[in-house]
Amino acid sequence: MSRFLSEVHDPRALDPEAPDPGRGPLGVLLINLGTPDAPTPAAVRRYLGEFLSDPRVVELPAALWQVILRLFVLTRRPAAVAPKYAQVWLDRGSPLLVHSQDLADAVAASLRDRGLDVRVGLAMRYGRPVLADALDALRAAGCGRILAVPMYPQYAASTTATAVDAVNTHLARLRHQPTLRFLDRFPTDDAYVDALHRAVRAHWDQAGKPDRLLLSFHGLPQQSVRKGDPYFRDCHQTARALRARLGADGDRLHVAFQSRFGAAPWLQPYTQPTLESWGREGVGTVDLMCPGFLADCLETLEEIDMGCREAFLKAGGRAFRYIPCLNADPDWARDFAALIADNLAGWT
Repeated sequence: MSRFLSEVHDPRALDPEAPDPGRGPLGVLLINLGTPDAPTPAAVRRYLGEFLSDPRVVELPAALWQVILRLFVLTRRPAAVAPKYAQVWLDRGSPLLVHSQDLADAVAASLRDRGLDVRVGLAMRYGRPVLADALDALRAAGCGRILAVPMYPQYAASTTATAVDAVNTHLARLRHQPTLRFLDRFPTDDAYVDALHRAVRAHWDQAGKPDRLLLSFHGLPQQSVRKGDPYFRDCHQTARALRARLGADGDRLHVAFQSRFGAAPWLQPYTQPTLESWGREGVGTVDLMCPGFLADCLETLEEIDMGCREAFLKAGGRAFRYIPCLNADPDWARDFAALIADNLAGWT
């Protein structure tokens, strides 16, 4: 059996005058983390089984971790997590998938408005849309040049690098590979930071300024950073850039990390304990945004806007106000398309 995937037979392959198949429309593949297909224990189990089996996500010896995963995590966690997904599920499906697809569609429209012949696809690193299928769809559309864009402004091995791995793993099985580029991070990109600033200012114009603004980034084990992961630095670069945009109001901004999993120490300070401490100290109003997520999802809607809200108010806080992710905001979609167009330079 061939190690390479079967290709569709091209009757013009031996014709030296045939058009170059690598000079068709440009391809852009947006890649987000992933989501269950439904808010059910069975769907969550399938998703977690794939996600938590990635050695980029859990850096334990596979033989040991798979025993723990199969005997303990996947037998208990899906039933506990599925109701949380059900609380945030939209009529159109998973919030992460809905908002990501809307952003992909808006980016595609903006790129067309720029006069670019571009096809934009969406993939999830785990679950559906399947990354390999999305790549093949772009190739079937004639895209011989593809820009892969992991949807994480801050680089982490467990998010960005595993998306890069998956793209390269699939292309390694192709006989005719497309030309490939990656947009691997943009923590201080002007368009991205401006979009965050617009979201904060629009919220404050409507609701007034808070006592404190907390930026909650997804957590990461401290050991990963000690081994060379740049994520912690990227997060603080984003925070510094937004603080500078806020001017005198930048003193209200603080940083914390959420979604800790397991017993090992993760990046600190932790989000929920920080909010509880503030509540006990008498901090009245807190605004919270999650700039590491481009699309709202379980971690922002349930963990933050529900769980952390309750914890802060129970600890004595007066008002907790969640600022949604950028999602498919029209101005952000246009700016994101401009960033993508910059990374297509030389191909257009």
